[in-house]
Amino acid sequence: VAAGAVPGYASPIGLEIAKSLEEPGIFVLADTSIEAGGNFVGGANDTGYHYTGANYPRDHAISQIADIAQADTGHLAPNGSRLVARRAIEAGHCFKLGTRYSAATNATYLDENGKPQLVFMGSYGIGLDRLMAIIVERHHDKDGIVWPTAVAPYDIHLMHIGKGDAAKEAAEKLYIELRQAGFDVLFDDRKASAGVKFKDADLIGIPWRIGVGARGLAEGGVEVKQRSQTERQTVALDNLIDFLRQNIS
Repeated sequence: VAAGAVPGYASPIGLEIAKSLEEPGIFVLADTSIEAGGNFVGGANDTGYHYTGANYPRDHAISQIADIAQADTGHLAPNGSRLVARRAIEAGHCFKLGTRYSAATNATYLDENGKPQLVFMGSYGIGLDRLMAIIVERHHDKDGIVWPTAVAPYDIHLMHIGKGDAAKEAAEKLYIELRQAGFDVLFDDRKASAGVKFKDADLIGIPWRIGVGARGLAEGGVEVKQRSQTERQTVALDNLIDFLRQNIS
């Protein structure tokens, strides 16, 4: 009020605007949208009156322009389109720490006038657990997770299926060969039925599943299935490593 602004009808029009907080006058902080807009309605600093068609910088000055407006649905974006709100997961975040820690540690710098100032601090980070949740939300089906190869915890889910020692021993040997070939392998050597193992494999979602069973071994191969596909195929043991190298990247 002392500077000439009238509550309810205030605006920078006709007032002495300071260029900085150290100078006399009113310090006015405006959002960046004022540079893109025009013909605003602003207070006339007179009870009961407003100006129309007000424009910056023709009609008034601004002390500082910054991105301070709260974005909302329908607001004008910098590219001219309208903002639309969508539900999302917070994958990363940043925090304004201010001078809380720099004051405690006396962390300063010299400003343009050679005077020491406290460092204004912030922090940021990416939530790995949230990223995992995002990936699972985007890559799953009714049976479980479908991990993309680039972020999968393992390349291959290996299991022996059926009864008998031959399949178990062949699977153990194949596990060693796959590891030596450079693949990350999850080996399911439980004494469980093939159906249980298949269900668990779908739930866990490793990109490739290899089943070692007596029937396939009799034909010289193993059953291979990609998690993202429904088809199964038999691949000869002699060609298995090359097949996997060609398909896992």
